Formats: sequence, structure tokens, C-alpha cells
Amino acid sequence: MNATFRQLRLFLALADLGSVSAAARATHVTQPTASMQLRELADAVGLPLHEVIGKKVYLTAAGEALASTARAMVGEWSLFEQQVAAMKGLHQGRLRVAVVSTAKYFVPRWLGAFCAAHPDVEIALEILNRDGVVQRLRRNQDDISIMSIPPKDLDIEQREFLPNPLVVVAPWGHPLASKRAIPLAELAGERFILREPGSGTRMAAEAHFRAHAFTPQVRLALGSNEAIKQAVAGGMGLSVLSRHALAPEPAGEGLCLLDVEDFPIHASWYIVYLRGKQLSPLARVFQRHLMAQAQEYRSSDVAC
Repeated sequence: MNATFRQLRLFLALADLGSVSAAARATHVTQPTASMQLRELADAVGLPLHEVIGKKVYLTAAGEALASTARAMVGEWSLFEQQVAAMKGLHQGRLRVAVVSTAKYFVPRWLGAFCAAHPDVEIALEILNRDGVVQRLRRNQDDISIMSIPPKDLDIEQREFLPNPLVVVAPWGHPLASKRAIPLAELAGERFILREPGSGTRMAAEAHFRAHAFTPQVRLALGSNEAIKQAVAGGMGLSVLSRHALAPEPAGEGLCLLDVEDFPIHASWYIVYLRGKQLSPLARVFQRHLMAQAQEYRSSDVAC
């Protein structure tokens, strides 16, 4: 059975992107060339690797097995390349990072500082909801994942690196804005706008509400922090959001923070990867960078 690295990378792009044309663009070949390479790969394996149903690509059982094997092979080769670069005193290669959407408020800035220090590094950053990041983690598609609630059904390494306080947000001028130590029960008559089910923020908020025997009146569930902030500012209800998702002065966004008893919820951000995974030299350097940035953040006024 003969297969080239180029064919394997093309097949992985097909598996990740779901179309031959997108895979061709991602690997910088023409669509006819991509189709020919994929046919040759299937011929080498001796079984169909994918099928197209309603213009959508589905991997066969053999295709799923090949994708898993190819991902491991490409990952090992990338690791070898980075090890050789490290022996030469260089930091170069490709770093794959997946983060949940709320982490977009600080991770890209920290990536900017990392890129400035390591200009030869190519960064592949995926910003998804928690389910999307967990799915990529399950497939071992990234060097590092960043999330606030790591999955319990996977054998993983997780390292806490930054607080993620969750606060009660209200529209500017809300009647309770000037009150202190508001009992949670006093919010029973309020409507809530929460993140979509399955998001880390929603899971943490619901667990906190259950622990305090409180059932919020959920008016709306939205998959975007920005959409929630606009809805709250428009007077549609209250929300529970990460402090990272808010401006240093929430009033500038038409919002205020309510001083509710047992808030903020003391959640955390975690660096996550599969247990047994050998982190590349770049991933180890980036992990140290995250820890240093987090320490600097905690020491600054922004963390207050």
C-alpha cells in the first residue's frame, strides 16, 4: 500500500472541511488534481474512503480509520520537524490552538505577543463553541485547547491557568444596580438571557443555580456573548457572562454588574490536551507563554 504525505494531508483536509473543493484550496492544488489524488489514495487502500450524499462528504469506515492514522502520522512528523528546529536553536513550525468563543477576548492578544517573539511560527487558531472544541479535542486535532469546563468523558491533562469569574449583567440603570448583596431569590421575577445549552458559561451558571435552589426564567438562549450584551443593554433581561467578555467599564456598553450574593461564580480557564499526548516543543513554549501572560494579567489592575 503506497500513499504520499501530500495525499494524506489532502485527505485530512477533506475530512476536516467536508468538500473536495475546500480541501483543494486548503492544500493549494486544483480541484481536478485533488480528485485524482483522492482516487489514487482510495485505490491504494483498496476500499472507498468517502462518499458524497446531497453534495455533502461523508467518510466511510475505512476513511475514518485512515483519517485517524493520517492525523497521527502528520502530527508525529510535525513534532519531528519542531524537534529538529529546536536542536538548531530555532522556534518555527505550526501551532494549532482551539479555544471556546469566550476566550477570544484575551487569547488572540496573547497570541500576538507570542508571534512577535516567534515570527517564524504559523498559528492555526480555531474559535468555536465548547462542543466544537471538545469534538476537535476528541479527534486530537490541536496541540492545545483552551476552555473553562473540560470534558469529563475524555482522558485528558488539564492545567488551570487563569480565573474566569462569571458575573450577573443588567442593563445600565437597572433598579437593582445600586443595591448591595442582592439575594439570588430576589431575581426570581427577572427574565434571563443565557448562552446556548452546552456552552461552558451556561453549564457553570446552571450548576450554580441548582446548588442554590434557584430556577431562572430563561427568556432567550443565544450563541454569542456580543448578541447577549446587546439584548441585555436593550432591556430584554439579565445574563450571566464571563467578566472577560465585558469591557473594563461596562457602562460604555450600556451595561452594569449586579452585586448578587454568591457571585461572581469562581470558574477557571484550563489548558487541555489528551493524556499521553507528547506536546511539541512549540506547544510547550506556548504553554509557558500562557502561564506567564496569566500571571501578568492577575498582577494587573485589569484582573480586579
